[in-house]
Amino acid sequence: MTAHRLRRTAVTLLLTLATLPAAVLAAPPASAAPLTMLGADVSSLQRSVDLGAKYYNAGGTAADPLDLLKGAGVNYARLRIWNNPASGYNNKAKVLTYARTVKAKGLRLMIDFHYSDTWADPGKQYKPAAWASHGISQLQTDVYNYTYDVCTSLKAQGTTPDSVQIGNEINVGMLWNDGKVVNNDFTNLSLLLKAGYNAIKACNGGTQVIIYTANADSLANARWFYDGIRAKGVSWDITALSYYCMWHGPLSSLYNVIADVKSRYGKPVVVVETAYPFTGNNADSEPNVITGSQPCSGYPATWEGQATEFTHVQNTARNAGAIGVFYWEPTWYAIAGNGWDPANINGTGDQWDNMAVFNWTGGINPNIRWTP
Repeated sequence: MTAHRLRRTAVTLLLTLATLPAAVLAAPPASAAPLTMLGADVSSLQRSVDLGAKYYNAGGTAADPLDLLKGAGVNYARLRIWNNPASGYNNKAKVLTYARTVKAKGLRLMIDFHYSDTWADPGKQYKPAAWASHGISQLQTDVYNYTYDVCTSLKAQGTTPDSVQIGNEINVGMLWNDGKVVNNDFTNLSLLLKAGYNAIKACNGGTQVIIYTANADSLANARWFYDGIRAKGVSWDITALSYYCMWHGPLSSLYNVIADVKSRYGKPVVVVETAYPFTGNNADSEPNVITGSQPCSGYPATWEGQATEFTHVQNTARNAGAIGVFYWEPTWYAIAGNGWDPANINGTGDQWDNMAVFNWTGGINPNIRWTP
């Protein structure tokens, strides 16, 4: 998920979840395998901490935010990487630095390659400026060399990534227009994905390669995409999805897509992004992407509603056969100077302040839990 994409969403949908089968929302049955990837995307946290942000446990005692997340059940951190962002954050140097912090906490590490200088998502996949004039042949080399360099640099400092995303929400391709899927032709995208896969395996054979789309709402779209890359001989280790009830519909859709792609492609499935608001209010001058007192039916925008919705997403994913769920940017509460736009990080605000699991003074939601 990205702030650019979220800004384009003008209407928050109300979804009815009351008719879902009980098995989707219920506690996991004895036959359900536990979730092993209990994750948090903390890509904005390094900047927040550098700006002096404080985080507190439910009792009001200041603590390290990663320790607080670990205490709530997190065992995996996700960090996005941009090639050359104007902000100077989420670039290679910053990711290398924060990867050491993550690994020092005993957390596993996922690296999310956007292959862009800014947000990449289903609506836009801008090439990095340095690659802007490159055609598909050179882009294959670019993807391989850049991916290999970042991975080997992480490995050299003792923070080998446990998993890596080759692209971010690449529903219709990446590195547009060369890598965009047009007229159902996956050729160019497949070449880029193969370059990324080969680079990671050359760096470290045990690092799992993830291919990630935001297709939790559509079985037809998920099959179209993953069938398309499979037919071109693309290899991957984990299938990944986004799920936000405001955009992706009821939990029954999530359940059906997870179960289908797991069976159809024979690979583990992870929900690498989800989130829900704890309030409909706004902490700064930047409009929030999600507003309202109950964006999805049955879940009020309260501490309790946020925690319950997240629990139900985890239960649904687990019961459908997924191996993990990640909360997107749980630590990104409104901190002046940590805006959504990397080209104007000081001059923009936080569109996600009501979606974090920390309130506007840094106190953690006492009800939030990541559960195996």
